[in-house]
Amino acid sequence: MKQNNFNGLRLLLALLVMLSHAPELQDGDRHRELLTGLFHTLSFGELAVDGFFLLSGYLIVQSWQNAPLAGVFLRKRVLRIFPGFVVASLVCVYLVGPLGADSGRYFHELSTANVLLALPVLHAPVIPPVFDGLPYARVNGSMWTIALEFLCYLAVLAMGLAGAIRHRRVWLAATLAGFSLYLLGRSGLPLRWTAQMVATHPLVRLGSVFGAGGCFYLYRDVCRYTPRGAVIAAAGLLALMFSKPLAEVALASCGGYLMFYLALRPLPFTGAVNRLPDISYGIYLYGWPAQMLVLWYLPGHSPWLLLGLALAIVLPIALLSCWLVEQPMLRYKPGRRAAPLRT
Repeated sequence: MKQNNFNGLRLLLALLVMLSHAPELQDGDRHRELLTGLFHTLSFGELAVDGFFLLSGYLIVQSWQNAPLAGVFLRKRVLRIFPGFVVASLVCVYLVGPLGADSGRYFHELSTANVLLALPVLHAPVIPPVFDGLPYARVNGSMWTIALEFLCYLAVLAMGLAGAIRHRRVWLAATLAGFSLYLLGRSGLPLRWTAQMVATHPLVRLGSVFGAGGCFYLYRDVCRYTPRGAVIAAAGLLALMFSKPLAEVALASCGGYLMFYLALRPLPFTGAVNRLPDISYGIYLYGWPAQMLVLWYLPGHSPWLLLGLALAIVLPIALLSCWLVEQPMLRYKPGRRAAPLRT
């Protein structure tokens, strides 16, 4: 039995995404979102997505070091991401979409070619208009991060083959360069439109956070997780969360320390949570469409009541995704071999 809390943290982050979406999907008002109302910078949804990329950076770099073989690595990543994504996309296209529109017109306008072209590039389903009149009229507004995460996997592959993971200072330098570009894009300095577009692209933000997660793994021999360190990190995070340009950097550094402090120390519930199926990916994939359907058919109710109803829908679906799609495909993952830590 694993003695870490990665599964529990992923589950918490997936639920935080749904919590964050609950009020905003109803009326489009970000100010009602709980964390945004407190700090006026990041939402719980943004925090959760950053958390996913931090954990992913740590675990994917670890995966490369355990088996630094391109074919093995790529096969693992494809089996982890694509099956669940493809099935969720088809559910959104052929079940959720028609439930959120006039089904006859929907299927008349639906392009199967567009649906199939979106799948291999991990693009959210391309379908006719749905949920007309709601602030976010999309069948699945959470899927956009999946392609960016897979691009981060490919970056690990490229940097691993180039030796940037064996020599961890190269990885650290690339991560710091990413955060520098991110801060430049939010500095207010006059930039050429192409530079501004690159600096503010979500891949720069999330790729840098992913890189920070990889740094926590590569420097695990010098990073000591202590209660005192956790208190200092929490204080730094709380102070910097009020700063729009620095909140993201604080979350990747101070927040990353806190996250891995919790992830790597056994807690009273560690064993129990690790015995549960990992349904976090399913919750993330199906949370948005479940919430949109509840809003569509039960308008005008409290967002928290609607969140509870959406959870009642999404939890069994996520469980089925885990049992019938994700776990069966993961059985085809190749084995691992250990690799030493190098500087």
